Amino acid sequence: MTPRGWAMLVFAALVVALVAVAALLIPWGRPPAPRADQLAALGELPPADVDRAREFRSTLRPGTYGALVVGLLVALLLGLTPLGARLVEFAGRPFGDHWIARAVLGGMAVVLLADLLTLPFAAWRHAVLTRYGLATSGWGGWTVDLLKSYAVSAVIGAAALLGFYTVIRLAPRWWWAWGAAGAAALVVLLSFVLPVLVEPVFNRFTPMPPGPLRTELLALAEADDVPVRDVLVADASRRTRAVNAYVSGFGPTRRIVVYDTLLAEATPAEVTSVVAHELGHAKRQDVVAGTLTGALGAALAVVALYLLGSWGGLLRLAGVDSVADPRAFPLLIAMVTVAGLVTAPVQALMSRQVEARADAHALALTRDPATFEAMQRRLATVNLSDPDPPRWEYLYSASHPSTVERMAAARAYARGAGR
Repeated sequence: MTPRGWAMLVFAALVVALVAVAALLIPWGRPPAPRADQLAALGELPPADVDRAREFRSTLRPGTYGALVVGLLVALLLGLTPLGARLVEFAGRPFGDHWIARAVLGGMAVVLLADLLTLPFAAWRHAVLTRYGLATSGWGGWTVDLLKSYAVSAVIGAAALLGFYTVIRLAPRWWWAWGAAGAAALVVLLSFVLPVLVEPVFNRFTPMPPGPLRTELLALAEADDVPVRDVLVADASRRTRAVNAYVSGFGPTRRIVVYDTLLAEATPAEVTSVVAHELGHAKRQDVVAGTLTGALGAALAVVALYLLGSWGGLLRLAGVDSVADPRAFPLLIAMVTVAGLVTAPVQALMSRQVEARADAHALALTRDPATFEAMQRRLATVNLSDPDPPRWEYLYSASHPSTVERMAAARAYARGAGR
């Protein structure tokens, strides 16, 4: 069998594996959240808060989708015309057109150009967040965080590009197989490394001082049979007023992280409710499931790029002879960008299902639906979330159930439907 034949076989096997993992690990059944309860909850929210949240989201929307459109157009322009190949050549020319320079510097130049062209939308978003009081860092802090993000992405991207094109040179006929394995391994590695090495680049973490809340959170984790190393407080207030908490890390590195903004805005019982939700993710190994799904998806993407990249029509449009040529990297980016936009609704659906299960876990763990509902109202008010967003936007990109869905689920649980 030819390498292409094997690639088609592996592609089919990865599709089956990805579907099986999603079917087994994603909770496709959801706790009840009757629409009547949702409408009742919406009617009880302060109209001024609902109007302000919807105005905020409406103000953000043009920039959000404008960035998506511009990013797609840039990817298609560079990937489906010779412009991208010429940019890679230009980046490698000062270094004698060495393949490493083309692979690493050329690839990073393509990504950087796309980032720079969408940078005005990011700046516009920060301006909106500042106007509505959610951003607290100012332009100096925003710029520093942006540069940190570029630096982290550059390190990871350079390593990935060098590894990818090294594999292509060492195994020119079977690079797709080694590349798929490497992409999957990189996803798994980043899942372990990012919480430990990258999170501290953007936030300072300090242990929560001894007290009733810390004791309560540790006791909650113990009762839930989710061992945690510590309870940390993140200095999120230096950049945002948004409130949040999460459980980060694996095994000995697992810890509960609470935003200092959450401690300032919420009652201790509400903080406990949020942490109970996050413990639900750890209890159900949602990060592991997400990592496995991401690893299979990354491997599938590499094989798909190999199969699609051998289509002569695409190669002619890109002005290259082979998808294995570093000059074809813009073509790969174009295909990945299109795939990401097409699969976004599926990823959002899977995320909502997982989040709904974590909500149910929090309700069962705390047995306090009233506090859970109060916390959802507070989250919506402080984070300026539309409590009942437009259906099209919800289906395309919402990673969590809406505020009124979560409040309705708490009410259903309180009536005994969620027990």
